[in-house]
Amino acid sequence: MEPIEIARRIEKAFPGAKADVKGADNHYSARIVSDRFEGKSRIEQHRMIYDLFREEMASQDIHALALRTLTPAQADEESNR
Repeated sequence: MEPIEIARRIEKAFPGAKADVKGADNHYSARIVSDRFEGKSRIEQHRMIYDLFREEMASQDIHALALRTLTPAQADEESNR
């Protein structure tokens, strides 16, 4: 699976989200900004993303997917540092 495919799938499932995915050979990292993360714990946020790729993770098409999930406010704060 290519990083762009992972990003597109996330952005389709979470309209308005911005996903930046890097990696290859079934090991990926993703930075995802979405307003859907508002009010959710980090575990809930990550579960929302992992649920999108349940089949790929079970089949090892995605072996590792490291996540950095942010709300838009958190992303703005991060960029102002």
